[in-house]
Amino acid sequence: MLRPDYPITTDRLLLRPFTTDDTADVWAYQRQPEVARYLLWEPRDRDQARDAVAQMAGETRLDAEGDCLSLAVVAPELDAIVGQVELVWRSEKHREGELGYIFNPDHQGRGLATEAAREVLRLGFEELGLHRIIGRCNALNTASARLMERLGMRREAHFVQNAHVKGVWRDELVYAILRSEWQDRA
Repeated sequence: MLRPDYPITTDRLLLRPFTTDDTADVWAYQRQPEVARYLLWEPRDRDQARDAVAQMAGETRLDAEGDCLSLAVVAPELDAIVGQVELVWRSEKHREGELGYIFNPDHQGRGLATEAAREVLRLGFEELGLHRIIGRCNALNTASARLMERLGMRREAHFVQNAHVKGVWRDELVYAILRSEWQDRA
């Protein structure tokens, strides 16, 4: 089980549960076509963003396999949410999790996503005791692939046309890192 003490702080960021007051910040990036381009959903309207925030607001801990921990990534100097990170507990038996993230393009290129995602890996390995954490992305999303590589994750698979999304077949990349590899990097 993982029930973090909030807020979680890194050098430049604060990670905390979402609240309904976060809708405007989340909608600021979820409505952008360049954000939705590689995701399963189209750009969201305000109501859809509100519904997404309401769901994420309830994802504050990992009690059992299948649970998702969703965290707002706040840049304190901006007093705004710059993105979101998540950890899904994929398998209790195999001690596997999955990392996910979405960031506002207005705040990309400063290493904030790497910093937040690194903290999620730490939570998974050091606090939940996971053995392995994976990450997946659309094969065309080179920025996401580079982020996982910066985290020390290795590409394990390239699935060709494995998902039919938004009317087209897409390829998917799968990355992974083991706890032992994480500890070697720390």
